[in-house]
Amino acid sequence: MAWLTERQTGFKGWVDEADGGGLFDFSPASLDGLEDLIREGFETPEDVTEQRRTPFLQGAVWYLGEVFCRHRGMVWKYEPDFDTGRLAPFFAAEEPVGVLDTPCVGLPGARPGENWFPLNMIRRLLIDEDEVGNPIDERLQGMLEGWYDDEDDEE
Repeated sequence: MAWLTERQTGFKGWVDEADGGGLFDFSPASLDGLEDLIREGFETPEDVTEQRRTPFLQGAVWYLGEVFCRHRGMVWKYEPDFDTGRLAPFFAAEEPVGVLDTPCVGLPGARPGENWFPLNMIRRLLIDEDEVGNPIDERLQGMLEGWYDDEDDEE
């Protein structure tokens, strides 16, 4: 997939642009630095949605997905967006090559719906209460550790 190749080859440039220095070493602890940059740069999930095709967020999506791949044995995938039920186009006509809306990561052999969307994980960071008004405090490291794994699977 061209998006993955462009993200991999552009990683050093993304780190320089993000002023990440030695932050991004693909360790679970590095997710705290990514989270800090996201929280500094965006106020709401809608801000992330509106700017999802910017170089910073495209790099953040790739980096977050790569950490999941490297530490949870996941692989990159592309599947329909469940909000619309349609397969989103890889590239809009006006967008440059290397911009992708909904890449996801999942375990090899996982069915659609069992994959994780890094863009949605980034959006979740900026939600401070759940649907019924209870406060929530999302963390990327917690997502990596499996906060969202089904509790039934553990029994």
